[in-house]
Amino acid sequence: MIQKIKILKTIIIIFSLSFTFSTNAQTVEEIIKGRKALFSKNYSTAKRVQALASKGEFDKAKSLMIKMSENYKTLIEYFPDNSKEGFKTEALPLIWENKKEFNDLMKKSSDDMIKLTSLIEDSEDIKGTLTQMMWSNCKACHSRFRAP
Repeated sequence: MIQKIKILKTIIIIFSLSFTFSTNAQTVEEIIKGRKALFSKNYSTAKRVQALASKGEFDKAKSLMIKMSENYKTLIEYFPDNSKEGFKTEALPLIWENKKEFNDLMKKSSDDMIKLTSLIEDSEDIKGTLTQMMWSNCKACHSRFRAP
């Protein structure tokens, strides 16, 4: 039994290391294209959330809100120091100069999407609630951290 546990631990360590190396082996192009794709996905998802919520299809909208929340958490990892320029990035250097502020905004955006899942159904002003909890985070990031 102890031998099986040791083997299992070894397998887990090897798997973890190989995952770490494969993640670190991403090229700058893959990183920049990956973050652009995630932002783009969140934008199209946000438009879908708005359409669904406006029609009262809250369960479908909530499911998408949760996906957006996860994407915001993931995006934090898509801004390593070596990805400041190239491949038509629209990210401003301010992201790396104020990394904590940027990460906090991504966390806030993620948290707000989760809060939105519990607020949207009871909202008297769906459009206003979406503007406050979803679109304002997009605007805050674009106006501060993205090239015009």
